[in-house]
Amino acid sequence: MSSWICTLPRPPLPLSPSNPLQIQNPPPPFIGKPPELTSGTRSKSSWIESLRFQTRSNSFREAITTFIQMQASGIRPDNFAFPAVLKAATALQDLGLGEQIHASAIKLGYDSRSVTVANTLLHMYGQCSYDVHQVLKVFHRIPQRDQVSWNSMINALCKYEQWELALEAFRLMGLERIEPSSFTLVSVALACSNLNRCDGLRLGKQVHGYSLRVDDRKTFTTNSLMAMYAKLGRIDDAKIVFEMFAQRDMVSWNTVISAFSQNDRFREALEYFSFMKDEGFQSDGVTISSVLPACSHLELLDLGKQIHAYAFRNDDLIGNSFVASALVDMYCNCKQVVSGRRVFDSALDRKLALWNAMLAGYTQNGFYMEALMLFMKLMVVSGHFPNPTTMASVLPACVHCEAFVDKEVVHGYVLKLGLGRDRYVQNALMDLYSRIGKIEESKYIFHNMESKDIVSWNTMITGYVVCGYHEDALSLLHEMQILGRKDEEDDNFDNNTKVSFKPNSVTLMTILPGCAALAALTKGKEIHAYAIRNALESDVAVGSALVDTYAKCGCLNMARRVFDMMPTRNVITWNVIIMAYGMHGEGHEALALFKRMVAEGVGGGEVKPNEVTFIAIFAACSHSGMVDEGRQLFQRMKEDYGVEPNGDHYACVVDLLGRAGRLDEAYEIINSMPTSLDRVGTWSSLLGACRIHQNVQLGEFSALNLLQLEPNVASHYVLLSNIYSSAGLWEKANEVRKNMKERGVRKEPGCSWIEFGDEVHKFVAGDTSHPRSEQLYEFLDDLFTRLKKEGYIPNTSCVLHNVNEQEKENLLCGHSERLAIAFGLLNSPPGTTIRVAKNLRVCNDCHSATKFISKIVDREIVVRDVRRFHHFKDGGCSCGDYW
Repeated sequence: MSSWICTLPRPPLPLSPSNPLQIQNPPPPFIGKPPELTSGTRSKSSWIESLRFQTRSNSFREAITTFIQMQASGIRPDNFAFPAVLKAATALQDLGLGEQIHASAIKLGYDSRSVTVANTLLHMYGQCSYDVHQVLKVFHRIPQRDQVSWNSMINALCKYEQWELALEAFRLMGLERIEPSSFTLVSVALACSNLNRCDGLRLGKQVHGYSLRVDDRKTFTTNSLMAMYAKLGRIDDAKIVFEMFAQRDMVSWNTVISAFSQNDRFREALEYFSFMKDEGFQSDGVTISSVLPACSHLELLDLGKQIHAYAFRNDDLIGNSFVASALVDMYCNCKQVVSGRRVFDSALDRKLALWNAMLAGYTQNGFYMEALMLFMKLMVVSGHFPNPTTMASVLPACVHCEAFVDKEVVHGYVLKLGLGRDRYVQNALMDLYSRIGKIEESKYIFHNMESKDIVSWNTMITGYVVCGYHEDALSLLHEMQILGRKDEEDDNFDNNTKVSFKPNSVTLMTILPGCAALAALTKGKEIHAYAIRNALESDVAVGSALVDTYAKCGCLNMARRVFDMMPTRNVITWNVIIMAYGMHGEGHEALALFKRMVAEGVGGGEVKPNEVTFIAIFAACSHSGMVDEGRQLFQRMKEDYGVEPNGDHYACVVDLLGRAGRLDEAYEIINSMPTSLDRVGTWSSLLGACRIHQNVQLGEFSALNLLQLEPNVASHYVLLSNIYSSAGLWEKANEVRKNMKERGVRKEPGCSWIEFGDEVHKFVAGDTSHPRSEQLYEFLDDLFTRLKKEGYIPNTSCVLHNVNEQEKENLLCGHSERLAIAFGLLNSPPGTTIRVAKNLRVCNDCHSATKFISKIVDREIVVRDVRRFHHFKDGGCSCGDYW
C-alpha cells in the first residue's frame, strides 16, 4: 500500500483517486495581507511573523529564504521559527535541508527543550526520510512526549507500512496515559486494515468500540473505519457504519462507493452513486474513478457515456488522469476500443496507469499488434518505465500476436527489467509458456514462486487444460482445494495481503473443460455441488461450462436442466447447448433451440447468433442428416443474420453434404469459396466423406490439395491410407504410410478415458501398462467369443494386410475404447451406464462390436469420439449408423 500522509494538526484532507486512504491536495493557501516590512533593523518578532506567514501561505521557498536571511542578520531562531521552517522543508520534501535545520536546532538546544520543535522534526523525518530508524531516533530523544508526538510517530510508521509497530506504539501511548485523538484513530484504523483478516477485525473492532465510548463522531474518523472494514472484506459492516452517521461528506460517499466497486458489488456502487446525487453532492475524480468500473463490469455503456459527458463538462475531471484511465477501461470492457483510444489520445496528463489501461484494453479485445505498437510508443516517447501491470498486459499480446515470432525472448526482457519475481508477471509468463506448448516451463515458474495467489493457481490449471494434461489439472485442483480448506481455518495472508486459495468462478470455468475432455462425470458433479454451495452456479461463465461438461459427459438431460435454470444466458451458453444436442444426434432439437435464440434476440434480447452459433447448428444438421435445413441456413446466414460465412462454415457445409453422400455438391461448394478463405477445413471434410463412401478418386484429389497446405498433419495421411485399405489397394496404402514415416509425421495414438471412483483411467491402443491389463485382455477374449456367437463379424479391412486374420482380430481387441469398456464392465455394478471418451473417431469395427456388447451385457454404453456421441443400447446406436 502506498503511504498515508497526514499533516498534524491540520484537519483531514480529501482522498486521492489512486488510494482512498491517501491525501490528495494540501489546504488552500492563506489569503491575506502579509505583515509590513521596514527597510531598517527588523525585530525578531517581525522575522518570525514573516516566516510563519509565508509557511501558512504555502510560499515555502520564500520561507526558507527568510529563515536564512534572519540568521544572516544575527537573529537566532527559536521554538517559533524552527517549526515554521521545518514545515517548509517538509512541504518541499527536502530531507537534506531538514537535516541542516535539525543540526541548527540541536546546537541551540531546541530539539529537546521544545516539544513543538521535536514534534515538527519528527513529522519532517516521517514525511521526507526513507529510513524509519531516523524517525525512531528523534522520537526516543523527546523527553516529554505529548499527543502530537505519538500521532506523528504512529503516522510515520503507517507510512513505512510498519503496521505492527504502529499498533505497538498505540499500545505504549495508552500506557503513558496519553489520550488518543481522532488523528490517532485514523492511523490505527489504517494499520488494522493491513493486518490479516482475523487480527485486523479483532483489533479494528476495538478501535471502533473506543471511538464509540469517547463519542468521537468526527466524519474523518468514521470514514477511516469504513475504509478499514472494506479493506478487510467486511463490506456490510462498512455499509452499516456509513448508514449510522449523518455528517457524511464527499469522502464518506467516495469511500462506500469505492468499497462496493472494489469488491465486485457493482450494482450497489451504482445505487449509492444515485443516492449521493440525490443528496446534492457533486461527483469528483474519486467518485468517477469508482463508478466507471461498475459500468465497465456490468457493460452499462450508456451510463458510462453519461458519466463521460459529465466529466467532459468539468475541466478538473476531464484533465484527471485517473478519470481518463477509468474511461478507457470502461470503453474497452464494453468492446468500444476505438472510443477508448480516443479518450487516451485526448488525455493531456498520461500517467503510467493510463498507458496500462489502454494496453489492457487492446489485449483483452484481441488487438494484439496494436497493444505491442502502443508498448513501443510507451518505451520511446512517454518517459515512463514499465511496471508489473504493464507487462501483465504486454505478455499476453506477445503470445497471441502472430507477427511476434520469438515469444520466449520477452522473458529475458522481463528479467532485465527486474520484474522476474513479481507475482503478476510470473502469472503472465506461466500463461505465455503454456500457450506455446511449453508446460514444463510453466510448471517450473509455478513451483518456484515465492508466493501464489488465486490467479497463479487458475493460470497453472488453465495451462494444463490448454496443453491437454487434463489429469494434472484435476490433481492440481485437488491440491488447491486442500489449501483452500486450510485457508478457511488459518486465514492465509502473504506479506499482509490477503491470499485466498479457495476456487472461484474462474477456477471452475477453467477446470470444467478438463472434466469434459476426460468424461469425468463424478468430478463434474462435485464441482457443480461446490458451485451451488458457494453461490457460483448463477455466474454465466460457470453455468455455460457446466452445460458443456454435462453434455460432453453424455448427460444431455442434466445439461438441459442446468441451461433451463440459468438466470442469465449469453451467446456462449446458447452455442454450447446447441452444440450439445448436435453432438448427441438431436439435430431437430438443436434447430428448435437456434430458432428460440433468434426469437429472443428479435424480441429485445441482447443475444444474437454469431459465427460459432452457425458452426454448432451446421454440425447438428450434419450429424442428423438434415441436409436441406443446413443448406438453407447457410444460404441465408449473411442476409438474415448478418454473419459472413468463413472457412469453418464452408467446411461444415462440405461435411454436411459429404456425409450424406453428395460428394459432387460438396466439391462444388469448395470451388465456390472466396479465394481469401482458408480451404484446409473444407478439403479435410471432403477427404473424410470420401473415406465414408470409399470414393478413391476424389479422396486422392482432396488429399493432394490438403498435403500441399499441411504436409505434416498425420490425420490427412491416415484418412488416405484408410481409403486405400478399404478399397484393397494395399500397395498405395503402404506407400502413404512410407511417405508419412519419411517426413517424420507420427500418427496420434488412439486413447480412451473412463472414470472410476475418484480417478480417471487412461487406455492407449495395445496398452499393457495398466495394472489390470492381463485381466482386461482375458475378459475381452471371452467377450469376443460371445460376440461371434451373436453374429458379430470382425471388420478387418483397415488392419495391416500382411498379418493373418487371427492377428488382425487380436489387434482390433486392443483398441483403446474396448479396453476402457472392458474396465468399466469389470468395475461397475450391473445396469450401470458405461461412459467412455476417445480422442479419435471410433473405427467401424469397434462401433459394430460395441452394439453387440451393449446387447450381451444389457448395459447402456456411451462413447464420445472426436466428432459426436454414440449411445449404444440393446444392440443399436443412437447415430443410426449415420456417422
